Amino acid sequence: MERFLLAAHVVAGILFVGPVAVTTSLFPRYAPVPAGAHAAADDGPPHDGRSAAVAHVLHRVTRLYGTLALAVPLVGLVLAAVQGRLTEVWIVAAMVLTALAGGLLALRITPMQQDALRTPDDGTRLRSLRGLAGAFNVVWVVVVVLMVVRPGHDA
Repeated sequence: MERFLLAAHVVAGILFVGPVAVTTSLFPRYAPVPAGAHAAADDGPPHDGRSAAVAHVLHRVTRLYGTLALAVPLVGLVLAAVQGRLTEVWIVAAMVLTALAGGLLALRITPMQQDALRTPDDGTRLRSLRGLAGAFNVVWVVVVVLMVVRPGHDA
């Protein structure tokens, strides 16, 4: 049972969190900006490669896979409970960071992507989205490192 849960946890992380990490990072590159606002968007020549259709797909993938990624902490919690590790420091830290990443995605990134598609601005929102996507991805990297290193692990 533990091996199945561990495999499901890892596979869900790869299949669901991975695409969200990529789509949140790519979204600002393809999101539309109004003509003349390109310098503020800081992405090179005007409208170079920008595509509202691609941005819409990236946003849909972010929403769908972000929802599916809920399986990662849920399976991880069941696995930690089965293993009797719910109180270990690295598990608690990973749960807190996962909640932080999930909140960042649900409360900031996804709504800002939707706003950027509905009403493009001068690129200010896209710069914020880049920073949030970077923070989201760093949090997930820290969670993965915690899973591998397991500081405070009781052998």
